Amino acid sequence: MKPDGWREVRLGDLLNFRRGHDLPKTNFCIGKVPVVGSNGVIGYHNIFTTKSPCLTIGRSGNIGNPCFINKDCWAHNTTLYVDDYKNNDPKYLYYLLKTLDLGYFGGGSAVPTLNRNHIHPIMVKSTDNKVEQKAIAATLSCLDDKIELNNRINKALEEMAQAIFKSWFVDFEPFQDGEFEDSELGRIPKGWRVGRFTEVAKICGGGTPKTTISNYWNGNIPFFTPKDCLNNYYVINTEKTISLEGLQHCNSKLYPKDTVFVTARGTVGKICLAICDMAMNQSCYALLGSDGYSQYLIHQLTLNLVEKFKHKASGAVFDAIITRDFDSEFICIPPRYFLNQYDEAIKPLYSLIEQNQKEINSLVQTRDYLLPKLMSGEIRVPFGEVQ
Repeated sequence: MKPDGWREVRLGDLLNFRRGHDLPKTNFCIGKVPVVGSNGVIGYHNIFTTKSPCLTIGRSGNIGNPCFINKDCWAHNTTLYVDDYKNNDPKYLYYLLKTLDLGYFGGGSAVPTLNRNHIHPIMVKSTDNKVEQKAIAATLSCLDDKIELNNRINKALEEMAQAIFKSWFVDFEPFQDGEFEDSELGRIPKGWRVGRFTEVAKICGGGTPKTTISNYWNGNIPFFTPKDCLNNYYVINTEKTISLEGLQHCNSKLYPKDTVFVTARGTVGKICLAICDMAMNQSCYALLGSDGYSQYLIHQLTLNLVEKFKHKASGAVFDAIITRDFDSEFICIPPRYFLNQYDEAIKPLYSLIEQNQKEINSLVQTRDYLLPKLMSGEIRVPFGEVQ
């Protein structure tokens, strides 16, 4: 039973898609106009093809992926863009598109593409009331805006953490008034020494329980794999979980909170911290600080180290990290008393990042729960005073 004011209509009755405009990479130029491709903003230009607001979906590449930008844009030919909203709220239509599996309609063989004539006839449920549309969009936008704000805050906190590490461990700024001495890594503060990275961090491995034994899987233990490592300091959710029995039948330990995970095969060189106790598969390394060396320092050292690995591999294939890579790297090691000072400076930043990441996760879960229910009329929002 459809709620009052809701009906089933063709998608093409709510909006009209057009194919985006070709723009070779060589024709990108300095400007303030976003160029929107199937994965979102891919560059900038000084000419727009689409007046604000710009609503697109991926036509090739990331097929069906919606993108909404409240600015004049250049809609790339890898997208379909809306040129007529047919008196519907654009942001509401964006959220409606997010509920549709438009990738299913991608035609073509070697390079699948989305044809607007295939998706305009799709039947969808929608409200005719534009005020209600705005209320739904405002509810979901409120969650998305808070998620985006938290992400921006975390990126700023991450930059601060990296700046402190560079200031203290690379530029030695707190020691500039003291004595320095020569070393194989250049001038370092007196009292510091050069040692191997593996002196301060233990490099541990992982393993996978047999996938054919169901009792090993879907338990309460998060099971980290490279695909769980996103562009955040902390990993909260893992795609897979294992049971205690599964942990007992694989080569992974249960690694504690703040363990540094490094992806070593497949997607190589991604780094994140465990937000809780986790097991790990064999495509990664788990890095644990030796006595006195905190996980925050190990994390920053690892970020620095992996950048070196990538730089060394420039022009070659960076397809794996092995334990010898860690053991062959030398770092500047400070006196013990300095470690406590560094931790006191850096820990509040990591605590805020962790707190924000947990809130992001909660907000995403709330949004993803509400999205289909709001967009089907199953849950209604007050909309009498929305303008």
